[in-house]
Amino acid sequence: MQKGIIDRFEGNFAVIEIKNNTIDVPKAKLPKEANVGDQIIINGDCITLDIEGTKRLREEINALADDLFEE
Repeated sequence: MQKGIIDRFEGNFAVIEIKNNTIDVPKAKLPKEANVGDQIIINGDCITLDIEGTKRLREEINALADDLFEE
């Protein structure tokens, strides 16, 4: 099992970042509701969304942005 983050979509592929490396995965293998920035769990040929992981990542990013743009 691996966790990754959807970095971007290029044509029919999703570019997934896993531990500072990227892999290309056919978009057809992802859940239909998958979006850029979502955290996913890859377990063999099965790819699922990590909803809680995605929520945590977005909260961390928002906190960092808030700190960066404080007056």
